[in-house]
Amino acid sequence: MIPVLICVLISLSVATNDLDSLYPELELSRTIYVTENGPRLSVVSEQSKVVSRRGGNATLPCKIQRDQSLAPNRKMRIKWTKLTSDYLKEVDVFVAMDYHKRSYGSFHGRVHLQGSAPMDASLVITEITLEDYGKYKCEVIDGLEDGTTVVSLDLEGIVFPYFPRLGRYNLNFYDAERACRDQDSIVASFDQLYDAWRGGMDWCNAGWLNDGSVQYPITTPREPCGGKNTVPGIRNYGLRDKDKNHYDVFCFTSHYKGRFYYLIHPSKLTYDEAVGACQKDGAQIAKVGQMYAAWKLLGYDRCDAGWLADGSVRYPISRPRRRCSPTEAAVRFSGFPDKKHKLYGVYCFKGNN
Repeated sequence: MIPVLICVLISLSVATNDLDSLYPELELSRTIYVTENGPRLSVVSEQSKVVSRRGGNATLPCKIQRDQSLAPNRKMRIKWTKLTSDYLKEVDVFVAMDYHKRSYGSFHGRVHLQGSAPMDASLVITEITLEDYGKYKCEVIDGLEDGTTVVSLDLEGIVFPYFPRLGRYNLNFYDAERACRDQDSIVASFDQLYDAWRGGMDWCNAGWLNDGSVQYPITTPREPCGGKNTVPGIRNYGLRDKDKNHYDVFCFTSHYKGRFYYLIHPSKLTYDEAVGACQKDGAQIAKVGQMYAAWKLLGYDRCDAGWLADGSVRYPISRPRRRCSPTEAAVRFSGFPDKKHKLYGVYCFKGNN
């Protein structure tokens, strides 16, 4: 056996020397392949997206697949976080380890683990808000093993363009956030705007989205809107300075709990009279987002122009007809009239609570 080994070693040495002399520019190297067993813990989701609505509940699926050879671990940690729209941060939502459980921030008291089985880490969110929309990460840590999965929470709702009484292109990003919030909505995401565009939305004014970009949807290309010979799509100005740049905004709203209605009143009203009339009826003057939600999600139709909370006058048409938006279903906008002298009806909103 020993002579054979010596012969092999001599052969290898000769072969190496021959290579060195024939190809001196090559550097010989050795690659070592190491194989190991696969992961002993993985985290999976049966759905990548869950759809719900404001005020509803949703279960974000997360299942743990754990190797049977792993010893039981009471300190296995389950953590849910929400990813911000720019994916640069994670917001704590819920953490559980054994009997210790904690919910955070606006999620406090609204989230818990479904716990339908020992390896079920699915998260239940109740009383969903507009701000709950987005992507969530389920992370499981079991000793040295860990795994993650991401689930999107989508909401049924509607995107609408908005600008205030000051006129178009007067909102920086933070003004845009406040403007949407004041109208019972949030700044829309790109995915929400894209879905609206696929549904036929065509709007030639650029607006903020929640990631800090400025975009607008075009279904019928024309010269003032990116060019007549361009293809339909989402026109993108890219990320803009949130403080210095000014645009309109695309807002998103969803279902509400309450009643949106046109107030039957014996006479037309100034803005202040309209506010008072709604209050006298046990309600508040309605917001723009509430009108859009009633129109799109409930099919609300009324051919009477009325005041809204921001001082604008609008009316929702679900059934196009002569003298009432004859060409399309839409929320018609009559501008921002003089609050003290112009007279209109009023739309009110009465919350369930």
